[in-house]
Order: sequence, then C-alpha cells, then structure tokens
Amino acid sequence: MIDLWRARWQEGRVGFHLSQPHPALERYWPSLAVPDRAKVLVPLCGKTLDMRWLAQAGHPVLGIEVAPEAIEQFLAEATTPVSRYQQAGFNISRQGSIELWCGDFFHLHIQQAAEVGAFYDRAALIALPEATRQRYAFHLAQLVPPGAKGLLVSLTHEGGESGPPYSVANQEVETLLSPNFRLTLLEESEPDDRGLCEKIWRLVRRGPLN
Repeated sequence: MIDLWRARWQEGRVGFHLSQPHPALERYWPSLAVPDRAKVLVPLCGKTLDMRWLAQAGHPVLGIEVAPEAIEQFLAEATTPVSRYQQAGFNISRQGSIELWCGDFFHLHIQQAAEVGAFYDRAALIALPEATRQRYAFHLAQLVPPGAKGLLVSLTHEGGESGPPYSVANQEVETLLSPNFRLTLLEESEPDDRGLCEKIWRLVRRGPLN
C-alpha cells in the first residue's frame, strides 16, 4: 500500500488533490467549536491546503503522510522556513505551526499525539482498502482524547472496491466508527458526472471527560 501511494505521487496521479481548501471544511469546521489553539491531527494528509486553512484558523497541525514527495511539494508552496528532525521512525518537517510527519500512520503512538485535540479526515478512510479500514478506525480512536471533535469526508461510487479512493457506504462508516465516536451526517452531495457522492460527517470521540 505504501509503494502504491509513493508511485502515485512520483507519477503525479493525484487527481484527488484540490487546489483550494475543501468547501466543507470552511462550511462546517467553525460549527465544531474546537478550542482555540487545539492541535489538529490530519491523517494521510498528502499536500492538502486544508492544513494551511486550519493553521490560519489558529490551530497547530499534525499531518501524517507516507509519501515524502507529497510533503516536499507542500513545503515548497510557501516561503516560510522549514526545520527538520527525526523522532521514533518519522522524518518530521515543521513549517510555521504545521508539523508534517513522514511515515506510517499506524506507527504513530498515543504519546506522540498527546497534544492532539481535534482531527480532520478528508482522504484517509477512503484511501484504504476494506481490510485496513477497521484498523484505521480503531487507531484513530486511540490517538484522540474523549470529547475531541472532527470532520470526516467519505464518498461512494459505483466502482465499489476499485480505488483509491474507495467507496465506503454510510453503513460501513457507522459500523467502523460508532463504537468510539458519536456520528452526525451533516451533508450528502448529489453524484457528480463520475458517479462520486461525497458525505460530510461530524465526529465526537466517546468516553469520560477529564
């Protein structure tokens, strides 16, 4: 799977990348009332401009990405100085209030995500094949504290398990995430000319609050 994503970035097959922040992020993030300065976890972040939007909204960002090509492209799009270091198997680049950790999301430990207070998944769940999605949902739940809020973008299409992006039905989203999150379906788009239908979810991590 790692080799697949690196090949896509190396070959420029990244049609999923948007040249502007996702409209749903701008539309719904303020309604989450995430505390000021809460760090936002962005799994499988690619070079999404959503991270810059979150940073401009006052949030430190922790992006996890397996393809160094994506990280270098993201960093090159701004003139802000970059600092680099290593930690526990990750190559880390910091640009302003954005930290990009290059490595396997499943190797990120809860101690490394200790400051995370919110999360945003635009292209992580739908980037993973069915056999890996349950592992992802469980690992995400381990990394965010009770009460943490986030947005999830899922989609369905007629291709089923052809992907990425993969088609993930609403029922599967609920089955995977409802054990550890309270879910609210905020928006469901009409299918586009490719048959893609996007869904926007509000998630809140279950569990006792401190």
